[in-house]
Amino acid sequence: MSLELQRKLAVEFIGMFIFMFTVGMATNKAGAGTLAPLAIGSVLMVMVFAGGHVSGGHFNPAVSTAVFVRGRMAANEFGLYIATQFVAAVIAGLVVRYVGGREPHAIVASSGKMLIAEFIFTFALAWVVLHVATARGTQGNSFYGLAIGFTVVAGAFAVGGISGGGFNPAIAVGAMVTGLFKWSNIWIYLLADFLGGAVAAYTFLFVLPAEKMAGDIEAASTE
Repeated sequence: MSLELQRKLAVEFIGMFIFMFTVGMATNKAGAGTLAPLAIGSVLMVMVFAGGHVSGGHFNPAVSTAVFVRGRMAANEFGLYIATQFVAAVIAGLVVRYVGGREPHAIVASSGKMLIAEFIFTFALAWVVLHVATARGTQGNSFYGLAIGFTVVAGAFAVGGISGGGFNPAIAVGAMVTGLFKWSNIWIYLLADFLGGAVAAYTFLFVLPAEKMAGDIEAASTE
């Protein structure tokens, strides 16, 4: 493994850990209450701004899937990103359980409604990431972190009461470790979130056919 890839994975681990820790603590009984979505979206925003120039600031296996399908990641990089993100989320979930205690399960809707809510906003998140952080038309912009973070804020406020507002399979697993999500619902988050990321990538390539499918195998970058 190259030193450059190790540095990217370090950034992904740190960002994912802090993201999941914030999710767990903000939704804790002693956390941010109704302002939890703002805290969650804000920490994602700052982590993207902090690490975007190194790793692309994915912090989400669904986003990494979208970037991979779009043609901006090598296969070995893709697998290591996803593994790192899940490991960081699980460790952060365990720390949340120690610091904040085990939370009762969040009240969510039926499986069908959860699938729709998770798919739509994971699609929206990946769609935004691809346009603001990987498209040549927005290269060098200074708003990408705000756009990505506030997509999560909007999704959490809009459908947090339906699906828990995961939009990220690693966050979903971390939330299950804390006790916030039920393990029996893991298939919903895996299916809806990975599918949402992949569909966003294919739609992006349809809308912007000039963006090459493959050949540029460096993770999303603002440079």
